[in-house]
Parts: sequence; C-alpha cells; structure tokens
Amino acid sequence: MSALAFVVMALVLSGPVPALLARAKWPWRAPRAAIVLWQAIALAAVLSAFSAGIAIASRLFLPGPDGRPTTSITGALDTMGWPLWTAYVLVLAVTLIIGARLIIAVLQVAIATRRRRAQHRMLVDLVGRSQRSGLRILDVDQPMAYCLPGVRSRVVLSQGALRSLADDELAAILSHERAHLRARHDLVLEMFTAVYVAFPRLVRSASALHAVRLLVEMLADDAAVRAAGPTPLARALVTCATGCAPAGALSASGLGTVLRVRRLGGRGNSALVAAGAYLAAAAVLVVPTVAVAVPWLTELHRLFIA
Repeated sequence: MSALAFVVMALVLSGPVPALLARAKWPWRAPRAAIVLWQAIALAAVLSAFSAGIAIASRLFLPGPDGRPTTSITGALDTMGWPLWTAYVLVLAVTLIIGARLIIAVLQVAIATRRRRAQHRMLVDLVGRSQRSGLRILDVDQPMAYCLPGVRSRVVLSQGALRSLADDELAAILSHERAHLRARHDLVLEMFTAVYVAFPRLVRSASALHAVRLLVEMLADDAAVRAAGPTPLARALVTCATGCAPAGALSASGLGTVLRVRRLGGRGNSALVAAGAYLAAAAVLVVPTVAVAVPWLTELHRLFIA
C-alpha cells in the first residue's frame, strides 16, 4: 500500500498539480512564495517516485525462516517465485536508472550552462566597452539588456538601450538584472531544467519550467520596482521587448513581457497569498512524509531488526 500511495503521489505531483498551478494567476501576487511552492512540488514528486521504487524493491528482502530479512536479492527468489521476483528486480533497476539520470542531468546542465556563459563572457569582455564594475556595453542598435550569472558575473547593455532609455528607465532595467545576480535565480532555473531533462518525454512536463522562468522574472521586476518605480520599469520592458539574450543568460525582456507590464499596474503582491503558498509548500512536503513515508520506514526498520 505504501508503494501504491507513493506512485499515486508521484503521478499527481508531476501531472495534474503542475498543470493546474501553471494556469493559475495568483502566483503572480507572490512570486517568491510561488517559487518555493514549485520547488516543494518538484522535490516531493522526485522523492515519491524514488520511494515508490524503493518500497516495491524492499519486498526483495522478505523475512526468511528465522524471521530476519534475506541477505541478498536472490534470497527471496524461492519465496516469491520467478515472475514476481523478476518484476521487483526490474522496478529496482528502473529506480536506480532514474536516480542516475537525475544526477547526470544535473551535471550536464550545470557544465553546459557554465561553458556557454564563460564563452559569451569572454566575447563580451573582448568586444564590449567596460563601464562600472561588471557592466559591459555592446555596440548594437537593438535595445537589449541581460546578465550573465556566475562567479565573474556581467550585466550587458546595448548601445541601443542606452539611447532609448531615460535615466529612471535605465536604473530600473539595471536593478532588474542585478536582482537576478544577487539572488542567483540561475540556480533555481538549473534545478528545474535538470529535472525536466532527467525524466522521459512521456511523463515530463514543461509547465513547471515555463512557470518558474516567468516567476523569476517577476521577482526581479519587484526588486526593480522598489528601486525605480513601476512606470519606468514598464517603459523599459516595452522598449527592450524585442531584445534577445544568449543561452544561459537572464534577460529582462522577451518572456511574458505583456503579462509582466500588466502586473505592474495591478494590485501588487499580497502577504496573505504568500503565506498560503508557504503553508501549501510545507504541506506538500510534510503531509505525505508523515502519512506514508514514516509508517513505511517504521515497518522497514522493524523488519531489519527482527
């Protein structure tokens, strides 16, 4: 029953829940709390999937004649029979493969992203004009602004952005990009990208990745609003809306610009919505653990000390 409950939780948390949350508009009023909720859902889904496989595979260690668990995978063969034993071994193998794919995906995404950023940073340092610390100006007519996170971070502006933006708009767009660098939003996106890449195409969904990308931009928008106000930021976003950024960078424009500009003229963030999202995130992690994982772990502990 524990294995079945874990399977149901994994399917619900990786399918219907992300689909519903991605369509909701209330996260726009509490982007930081909504990102925490998305992280909790992703973590709970991964843990549920692993727990389902481990719970089924643990049946390979059924108690032997002396009441103790069998000491090897093949020890349960006589008790369970070939068909059931083979099915459990396959479940264990799939669980291990998923775990390996997740680890490999994390490493691949991290290495590839940092390699692209390092190459583009070197190019920007070569062709761009250095201004203040970490700021580079590119001789490009198209208005654009983006940042390259990392140990040697860069904020990049085009000459077109400098000509098109007023002083307060420029301050807003710079505050936006520096908020990305300060909060290391790139690490949040890397986690969701790795989970998306690790799971097979038949079961993975891009809803979480797209939603978190938009929320990260909204979170940086909030920092820019505190620094320069909503109107200059809205004008800067519209001016730079057609700008493009290289892979691995975080850009103020291009992703949900219309939605974000409308949000700047809306009701603003809500402490009540944020509190509800934090409580939901805690519940997503704690309730399944208490209701399913603790009884299963207790029974497994009893089995091994019998």
